[in-house]
Amino acid sequence: MTANTVTFVIPHKGREEMLKDTLMSIAQQEYPVASMEIILVSQNTEVSEALREACGSVPFKVLFAEPEHTISASRNRGAQVAGGDYLAFLDADIHLSRNWLTACMKILTERPGTKLVSAMQIPSDAPTPLEHIRVALSNAEVDCAVDFLPGRNLLLAKDTFYQAGQFPEHLITCEDYYFTDKVNQLGELFYTSAAQYIHIGEDKQLGAMFEKEIWRGQSNLASVKDRRIPLREWPSFIVPLAIPACVLAGLVSLIAGFPLFAVLCLVAAGLPVLAYSTRLYKLVRPNTSLIEVIKFYCVYFPARAVGTLGGIIKTFGTSSYEK
Repeated sequence: MTANTVTFVIPHKGREEMLKDTLMSIAQQEYPVASMEIILVSQNTEVSEALREACGSVPFKVLFAEPEHTISASRNRGAQVAGGDYLAFLDADIHLSRNWLTACMKILTERPGTKLVSAMQIPSDAPTPLEHIRVALSNAEVDCAVDFLPGRNLLLAKDTFYQAGQFPEHLITCEDYYFTDKVNQLGELFYTSAAQYIHIGEDKQLGAMFEKEIWRGQSNLASVKDRRIPLREWPSFIVPLAIPACVLAGLVSLIAGFPLFAVLCLVAAGLPVLAYSTRLYKLVRPNTSLIEVIKFYCVYFPARAVGTLGGIIKTFGTSSYEK
């Protein structure tokens, strides 16, 4: 039986070390080489010969994109020239298990109503507490249908990709949640443990995470437009803004001579951190301590607030400029 043809689409910018690992993990798939191809959409000015060698016998094509293009634009451009009937969208820092394509394709083609499949994240060989936390958050729900998926590793039919309207090129971040929500309106998104991946570029330290979360949060509210928002997702928009607001209100109240109200504000700021930390600790123990989980949220929420507010300011500034 002839295997389904698959095109791996990988947007890329910057260093090549992790990308090389990604390409090698594709070349090592337990899937017919003749039924695979790789399209790299790079914002670099050139790519090394080492990348071509990492692909082994898998056909490899490079497209060059302008530096200002969004990751969605790169993904869409790669899909436009894809020869496969199925599209596998990967980030440029993902190491796939050898059975990734075989296992995900089986679910996608044999499980009724499934339109998109993503594999389960596993930690690297020497994970930090933060990486354990990130993996636990990714795997909160496994072997079931989910509402949305990150864009690190996605497999779907090319027809489904176009029916969902492609990736939203106007969003800088959160484009994967927007896109997978559109796919979810066509059928189920399935997150499986039958295949795995390692996020090579996963956050390892809180300082680097703080900067990344500011960047990730800038399209938080913009991603809400034109898509349905499940009730369970609303806290992710409200809590990061509410916590700094409560802290600020508490400090102002303290300076103004209202200590009781200041305490109430600070308690209100701390309760969501404690609630989120308690829930996450149940997922991540015994690999990470409760203190590490609390530290994570004490960094995560302020960074998301800064990113979200920055995105709002940028949106209003752009709108004013266009007028």
